[in-house]
Amino acid sequence: MTSRATITALVCFAGLAASPARADFDSCLAGIQNQAAAAGVSAQTFRAATRGIEYDDKVIELSQKQPEFKTPIWDYMAALVDDERVEDGKAAMRRNAQALATAEQRYGVDRHVIAAVWGVESNFGKNLGTMPLVQSLATLACSGSRRRDYFRGELIATLKIIERGDIEPSRLTGSWAGAFGQTQFMPSTYQRLAVDLDGDGRRDVVDSTADAVGSTANFLRAAKWSNGMGWGYEVRLPRGFNTAAAGRTRKHPVGHWSALGVTKADGSPLTASGPVGILAPAGANGPAFLVTKNFDAIYSYNAAESYGLAIAVLSDRLRGRPGVQADWPTDDPPLSRAERRDLQVRLTKRGFDVGEPDGKVGEKTREAIKAVERSLGMPLTGRPGGKVLQALGG
Repeated sequence: MTSRATITALVCFAGLAASPARADFDSCLAGIQNQAAAAGVSAQTFRAATRGIEYDDKVIELSQKQPEFKTPIWDYMAALVDDERVEDGKAAMRRNAQALATAEQRYGVDRHVIAAVWGVESNFGKNLGTMPLVQSLATLACSGSRRRDYFRGELIATLKIIERGDIEPSRLTGSWAGAFGQTQFMPSTYQRLAVDLDGDGRRDVVDSTADAVGSTANFLRAAKWSNGMGWGYEVRLPRGFNTAAAGRTRKHPVGHWSALGVTKADGSPLTASGPVGILAPAGANGPAFLVTKNFDAIYSYNAAESYGLAIAVLSDRLRGRPGVQADWPTDDPPLSRAERRDLQVRLTKRGFDVGEPDGKVGEKTREAIKAVERSLGMPLTGRPGGKVLQALGG
């Protein structure tokens, strides 16, 4: 399990207990030092890495926060696979063509899929996360979480990275749960699968793009990616198709789906080797996709079918293929990141505080959208869609 898969699981567990006293935090750290020493972390490294860190209430707040807004699949895809990310990705692939070619050749994983993971995880190295790993993981390891032993392991894995000198401690920042680097590995996943693709003697997934894409390729190889097969493609479902039969794990020979009336998007017969599944993320009236075992390899990076689909479609677009062809079942078109930024600018001009217009839709933006919807007599959704943007003159 890699970074995002772990984070997805952690968000779902029960809330954490009340924050321990600071004295308890120091006592907890002392206990972890003994475990770290047994794992090969020197006292000097431990003291240097933990000097001045504090129990971080913000980490606990983020770990407890349950999302109140469920993102429709069409909004999720529109934000992750827009023209801006495709163009940025093609440029990033050109700049790092040698590293991607080496990763593809050495690990047998398609370079477009590697780049798609890179693009979704950190926007091609632009968004790495800003929370100090040691402080975040120490907080979680010393909290009342039922997963505190897991976080202790991740903290010790982080200290081993520092001990070995692979990455400067100041560069070890990431998410509240400890994911870091250009393709967002958890420290234990890093220990298992990170590689030194650029040959400088360090496995630096933060500042070495070569190491980051090579490590991602190694992860996908371990997840049993098979080059030459592809992840799948868009299909057309027959009228009355039972979507209860769909899903990544419900795989059958192509002939099974053909007999049910499933065809390629252009109406031609299905083709694929081995058992395949059908994804219908928006139901029978939305786009549908045939997925191979290679989709499972992508899925393992995050353990979410929507995430896997975003990676898959982005990899196709980076290759020059079209994106999703069928219409999503909504009369309120999803917005790209550029359109979301436009929406936020327009909300700001109306006097709403939505923060920096960055295209990331958080609570402030949703509340502002609701206020606009209320003033215009629209249903209160808080959703950044085409209707509210149009109502604001976009």
